[in-house]
Amino acid sequence: MKNYKIPTLTIAGSDSSGGAGIQADLKTFSALGTYGMSVITAITAQNTKGVFYVEELSSKIIKEQIKAVCEDIPPKAIKVGMVSSPEIIKDIVESLENYPCKYLVVDPVMISKSGYSLLRPEAKDNLIKYLIPKAYIVTPNVPEAEEISNIKIETVEDMKKAGKVILELGPKFVLMKGGHLDGDCVDVLMGEDTFEVFKCERINRKNTHGTGCTISSAITSHLALGYDIKESVKLSKEYITEAIRYSFDIGEGVGPVHHFYKFD
Repeated sequence: MKNYKIPTLTIAGSDSSGGAGIQADLKTFSALGTYGMSVITAITAQNTKGVFYVEELSSKIIKEQIKAVCEDIPPKAIKVGMVSSPEIIKDIVESLENYPCKYLVVDPVMISKSGYSLLRPEAKDNLIKYLIPKAYIVTPNVPEAEEISNIKIETVEDMKKAGKVILELGPKFVLMKGGHLDGDCVDVLMGEDTFEVFKCERINRKNTHGTGCTISSAITSHLALGYDIKESVKLSKEYITEAIRYSFDIGEGVGPVHHFYKFD
């Protein structure tokens, strides 16, 4: 199901190498058939080998971007990714209160694959206090879920325990992504009356740059297109699995997933 007139918005950082951040989000929106828009929160200097520098944009331009987009083209679903400072988080939450959107997907980006911190330590409290409670769904991976819940995660049962703690913060749903655990990839979707386990084979590919950004923006697209939460997660899991399967070597490090594999 495609409708390129359905607008989706990403609020996140820019990845100069094109594999993650707003670039991955916009590619995903396009691949899945929605009209992608962006609000840039920070500019990163990065490539397949790592993140080397981050420069945050000012509160003024972030708020003005949100205002300009939402007043003219109200998004059906919004994804929030890299928001590195306490001030930026509060600015986004306050701005979005003026433009209600049912589907707010929060991907709590904290650390890059190369180990670069993308969320200032002092910003974690604002993420937990202000942004996560506003979310329709939060999509943490294991390290992010450990930071938010203060629970060490080594098993699927640990994922469930941490997921319950995150749910208590206020989001409607939590998708606990288990890609960092050993064995098959197991993700757990949790809500007040929802519990669903999604299990799939682990694709043995090194090129996984942008996977977290991609699955969260895929969920954003599917929600905007009218799918319910379970189907949105299921379809997004299928999309990221194949995007990893058909990922390719670009650069000398961890290459990107293939957002447009369906069109080859």
